[in-house]
Order: sequence, then structure tokens, then C-alpha cells
Amino acid sequence: MDILTSCPDCGSLLDIEYEWDKLPVPSSMREFESRWSNRRDPLDFSGVWRFRNLLPFAADKDIVTIGEGQTILQQSPVVGKYVGMNAGGLFLQYEGLNPSGSFKDNGMTAASTHARMVGAKVAACASTGNTSASLAIYASTAQLFRVVVFVGSGKIAYGKLSQALDYHAKTLQVLGDFDDALERVREVAGERGIYLCNSVNPFRLEGQKTIMYRVLESLNWQVPDWIVVPGGNLGNSSAFGKAFTELKALGLIDRIPRLAVINAAGANTLYQLYEQQGVRWDGGMSGDSVVETFFSEMDSENRKASTLASAIEINRPVNLKKCLRALDACDGVVRQVTDQEILDAKAQVGAGGFGCEPASAASVAGAKRLRAEGVIAPSDRVVCILTGHQLKDPDATVAYHSGNTALFEEKLGMRGVKTAEFANSPVVVENNLQKIIEVLER
Repeated sequence: MDILTSCPDCGSLLDIEYEWDKLPVPSSMREFESRWSNRRDPLDFSGVWRFRNLLPFAADKDIVTIGEGQTILQQSPVVGKYVGMNAGGLFLQYEGLNPSGSFKDNGMTAASTHARMVGAKVAACASTGNTSASLAIYASTAQLFRVVVFVGSGKIAYGKLSQALDYHAKTLQVLGDFDDALERVREVAGERGIYLCNSVNPFRLEGQKTIMYRVLESLNWQVPDWIVVPGGNLGNSSAFGKAFTELKALGLIDRIPRLAVINAAGANTLYQLYEQQGVRWDGGMSGDSVVETFFSEMDSENRKASTLASAIEINRPVNLKKCLRALDACDGVVRQVTDQEILDAKAQVGAGGFGCEPASAASVAGAKRLRAEGVIAPSDRVVCILTGHQLKDPDATVAYHSGNTALFEEKLGMRGVKTAEFANSPVVVENNLQKIIEVLER
């Protein structure tokens, strides 16, 4: 049996559409609150599957869950002040609390469920680290299928790679970057009938919609003014746009928030196409020639993505068109931020009580930039998505807080990080009580 992720004729990615008029749809989002009282049921405990009426592709008996989605939306005065928001206006949605430590589990529970439904025996993905960790933990916990993960031979955070290895995934290190690894795994999956679990898989995006449901739940079902999200392969932004479009069409929300997608400057394909070359959704028919020319020039010049935010170090985002659709639905904007801005924002996130991986902090750096431009007003209510846990990439954290920016070139192969304005450097002190007291009293 063929398991398709794209149209055999045109090559465009497949989408999930529901016949909502034939399905039991809640009259209000508050109906989901009753499931909190039934948390001994694994499906109601899951922060994804307690919203299963809004991703109704699976019967309850087929659902694969390991307790994903126990994440929180936290107001952050420290980060809000850094961004330039009024008190109480900045929120951090922390997806690092998922079982594998990143947002990927929201989508992987849905993809694993569909894999079970179609009887998959082997599943595969290409990864900068988080996807492989997520797929591997679902496979090892649920014992559903064998897993093969393709990773690039360039920069990959050991905190992420260690997870795929520890969860016993067969790991292939492709001599190339993420874009190369994804191209190869798609070819292999098609050739060998392997179930593909990258965000080309539309069921992955169905699970990722629930991040927005939890944001609304935490805000007492009030729609924020802005959702700010890092942009890599553009699965999250695509899923968020789909979530809000469906909720509005179903009458479950009265308006759609604005969406800001933030690229790293070293992996800024979406920014260049959307903000500089004017590519738009336009019913899915506009901009194809511009995009093709852009990628052809990228190939001919051998331009590679380069950012310490490894989770978004992607030059060929496969969900580009779906993201354009989301930006259209959400009156969206795209910005790019430097690695310096990302690391400074990351330090402020940490100072406010949440550690996050570098890619996560792109959302905060982007919100700060949009606030400085006046696009985001100080009185707006803004939700920044923190996609992954701090320990996904501890090298970046230690290098920054050491105050020795040369470490970024030495350890991470990165240039362009010149300062560590918010460094919290360790203090070297003699092994002597009086000397320690003197340091503490400074």
C-alpha cells in the first residue's frame, strides 16, 4: 500500500480536510474543560487528544499517546520588559515540557497514530535533532515500528542526537545538511514503502494545531493579538494558521490573531521570498516561478543555511506554501533575526525562568524587533512559542554565559556573535571560606 504525503501529479503536499457538517463539533471551546476531570483516561490526559474532536481522523482505539502536551503558557515580566511590552502583555508558551523536550511530540503522536492505522512497520524522518528524538521516543515507548532517522553531518546539538541514540533509533548521518537529509529520506521512503514522519506528513500538522488550542485554553479562550513562532520547515506556522482558520469557520472563535514567523538570518528563505520578493498565497497559484528561480540560484551558488539555532537551520522549507496560506489567513508578517539577537533573547528567557534552545528564542528576538518597528503595539497581548528545552543545546548556553564568544567559532563553528551582554559567567574562587564570603558580599 502506498502512503502518500504529496500529490503524485503536481508534487504539492497533501492536506487534511474534514467534512465538519458530518462530525460532532462542540458548540463552545469550553466543552473541552470537562475532560480535565477525567484525567485518568490517557486520551483526556493528553494535551493533544483531549481536543480530538478537532482532529477527528482516528478512532480512540488507534490513538498512540505517551502523555504529550502537558505544557504551560506563562506570563513573563522579565521577557515582556525586554521586548518592550506593557506589564502583563507577553506570554511564553513552553513546549519544552513535552516527553522528548520539544513541540515535535504534538505532531508525532498524530503521525504515530496514523502509522498504526495503516499498519506501518518502519518509520523514518530527517532531522536537525528534535524530530528524530520525538519519533524515536514514540517508537521505543509504544513499540509500534522500527525507526530510521537521517541527520546531516553538519551542526547537530548533541543533546538532541543523544536522544535518538538512547531511544535505539537506527541513525544514518548523511554527508550533507538537513535539506540533503530530507531529500534522501523522502526518496528512500518512496522506494521502500517506509512511513515518513517529517512535517511533509499532514497528520503531523494536525497534532501541532493543538498548541494553539492550549494557548486559548490558558487565556480563558480569549484570542491573543499576536502569535510569534520560529520559522524552520514551517510546520508550526502552517498548523497554527489551519487551527485558527478552522476554529473561525466553526464559530468557536470570533477573530484570528496575527501571525509573525521569525527566521534566523542565516536561514532566511521565507523572509526573502515573503518580505523582499513579495511572494504571497493568492490561492496557492502565485509566486511559483519566483520560488523556483530562488531555489535554482541557491543551488547554483551552493548557499547553505548557517545559524547556531540548529532547529531552524533549513534553507528549503517544505511547508512553504502552507505557511503562505497561514500568513494570508492571519494577516501575517515575517522577520529575520541574527544569531546575536537570538542568544541575547535566549539569555533573557532564561533570566525570566524558562530555559530554551536557541531556535525558541528567535520568537522573542522577533517580537522585540517587531515592537521596535511599531508593528506590535506595547498594549498588545503577544504569545511567543518556545519550541524546545534548554538542555537540547547546552553548548550554546555555556558558550554564551562564559563570556568567551570565541567559543562559538571553536565549539559551534559560528561567527558573528561578538558580545554576551546578558552573560551570567561563573566566578572562579579559591577553595577558602573567607574568599568565598568575600565574593558573595561583592
